[in-house]
Amino acid sequence: MITIKNARVLCGDNMEVQRTNIIIDENEIVELSDRVEKGKIIDGNGCVASPSLINSHVHIGDSVAKDVGDGEPIDKIVKPPNGIKHRILSETSPEYMIKAMRSSMEYMLKTGTTTFVDFREGGFEGINILKEASETIPIREIILGRHDSFFEENPIISELEKTAEKLLNICDGIALSGFGEIEDDVASTITRVCRKHSKPSSIHVAEYEDLQTESLKIKGKTEVERALIEGFDLLIHVTAPLKDDLKLISEMGIPVVSCPRSNGSLGVGIPPIIDMIDRGINVCLGTDNIMLNSPNMFKEMEYALKVTRGYYKTYLSPLEVFKMATLNPAMALGLNLGSIEEGKIADIMLVNGMSGDPILSLINRTEPENIKALIKEGNIVFER
Repeated sequence: MITIKNARVLCGDNMEVQRTNIIIDENEIVELSDRVEKGKIIDGNGCVASPSLINSHVHIGDSVAKDVGDGEPIDKIVKPPNGIKHRILSETSPEYMIKAMRSSMEYMLKTGTTTFVDFREGGFEGINILKEASETIPIREIILGRHDSFFEENPIISELEKTAEKLLNICDGIALSGFGEIEDDVASTITRVCRKHSKPSSIHVAEYEDLQTESLKIKGKTEVERALIEGFDLLIHVTAPLKDDLKLISEMGIPVVSCPRSNGSLGVGIPPIIDMIDRGINVCLGTDNIMLNSPNMFKEMEYALKVTRGYYKTYLSPLEVFKMATLNPAMALGLNLGSIEEGKIADIMLVNGMSGDPILSLINRTEPENIKALIKEGNIVFER
C-alpha cells in the first residue's frame, strides 16, 4: 500500500482542491481520508497531487524524424503513402525505430504522461515494433493500427475485412489517415469490424479548410459529416469545421482530439475549442507528430490555453484545459482513470506547487524536474 499525504489534492471530476491523504492498494485508489495512513508514505508537502496525463493523439514512429520538413506544405510532409515522414519511416531500421520510440516514451513519463494513444503506421510490423519498444517501459500505450492495403484503389472488401480482423487481434483499435487517402467503403468496413470487436475506430478530419472544401466538391459532404455517417468513434483535429459540423458532433456525442501545437506548426489554423466546449463536445488534447512537437502535454495545455484565449479574445478556464489532458480522454477511451476518486485506477503525479492556483501552476510552470513522483496503476514509476 501507498499513502500520499500533505499534498493539495485535485479531487473528483471537477478537480476540487482538498487536503486529504490518498491511499492506494495494488492498482487502485481505495480511500481518500485525512485520518488514515497505510504502507509506504510519500510526503507531498508543498505539492499538488493530480491525475497523471493522457496524450490522446501521437505518431510515436515520427521520433526518428524530429524537425524534418519544416516550412514544407502539410501534404508534402505527412500525406501517405509518399510524404516526407513516410519515406523516412520506410527507410529506418526497426532497431533505430525502437530506440527512438523508447526515448519518446521515457520523455513522456518524465513529463507526467502515463497513457498515450498512437496512430500506428507500418501495419503488423509497426504494431510489433511499438510493443517491443514499450515492453520494459511502465507506460500505457493504446495502439490504433492501420495497414497499407487500406490506401488501395478499389480494394476487395472481403480481404480488407480479413486484414482488419488480424490487426484487431494484436492492437487496440484502428486509425485511418483521412478521407483523402481512402475510399468511403474502406471507412465503413473498418468501423463495422471495429464495432464487431468493441474496439475504437478513429480518423483525421477537417485538419484544414482545403480538405473540407475538396470533400464537399467531390462527395457533397464535409469530412466531418462523412466520418459521422461511417460511424467513427474518435475524430482527430476538426480544426476547420464547416456548415453544421460541430452541431452534428455534439448531437452524436463523438469526442474530438485537438492538437493545437501541431496545427500551429503546420500553419493550418487554431482549433475552435471554445465553440466545441460550448456545444458540450468532449474535447481532448494530443501532441500529434513527434516530428513537429515534443510529446509534452504540459506544453500542449499551456499553448492550448493561451492561443485559445488570444484567438477568441475571451476567458477559457484552466480547469477545462486540464480536463482535456486527464478526465476527458479517460471518458472518451473508456478508461477508469483521469481523476482522483475512490475506485479509480491510481495514475497520479505529485508536482511541486509553484503558485497559489494549483491548476495554473501545473499548466504554466511545470518542468520535468518539478515532478516529485509519478505513479501508474499503483506502482511508483519514479520518486524524487
